[in-house]
Amino acid sequence: MKLPFKFKREEAIRLRHACAIAEAIGTFILVFAGTGAVMVNKISDGAITHLGISFVFGAVVAALIYGLGHVSGAHFNPAVTLAFWASGFFPKSKVLPYILAQCWGAIAASVILLATLGKVANLGATLPLNDNWFQSFILEIVLTFILMLVILGSGLDRRAHIGFAGIAIGLTVGLEAAFMGPITGASMNPARSFGPALVGGIWQHHWLYWIAPILGAQLAVLIYRELSNGFQDIK
Repeated sequence: MKLPFKFKREEAIRLRHACAIAEAIGTFILVFAGTGAVMVNKISDGAITHLGISFVFGAVVAALIYGLGHVSGAHFNPAVTLAFWASGFFPKSKVLPYILAQCWGAIAASVILLATLGKVANLGATLPLNDNWFQSFILEIVLTFILMLVILGSGLDRRAHIGFAGIAIGLTVGLEAAFMGPITGASMNPARSFGPALVGGIWQHHWLYWIAPILGAQLAVLIYRELSNGFQDIK
């Protein structure tokens, strides 16, 4: 029996809302845990340590992929959403709702952290070391390229080992935060940078944390398209 058109439309709208809500919640948790670790590390005089902060970022990303990936695809990152759209595996109609949801989730997390912990450690905002925006711009492109390449290879390509995407992506985030965090903040995620910047009013060189991750992710799409014969090998 065919479903009535009205029912199909209502179900599609419900699923779209569920996906957007999952993206907002996931990004909220990511920013709350990750930037929260930065702030608590400052409050506790370094009890968490830089490597501990890196672990938190990687672990929360892995957990969210397994917890919400089956609902929304676990983007939690505008650069990732745009990359999936560019690769042809994500509908254009969902791009803006996803990005708005991700930004709202990040803002909500930063508001709660500000209200509970105060304006500590710039709310975990990402800032170039010594105001060297060019250095951070290049590095953020490379970092996001690596991350998106791992996402495509482990999470999108059906030839990859099943069930390991969360571990691979989480480890990549943690690794990159560990070795480049002191230089760029290792954002790789415009929403993660946008929440603290908006709530804390910290806009120095903020533009690069949008442009660089988006460019890096798009570059990864171009490269992986070649590695997978125009994405034909992964379908």
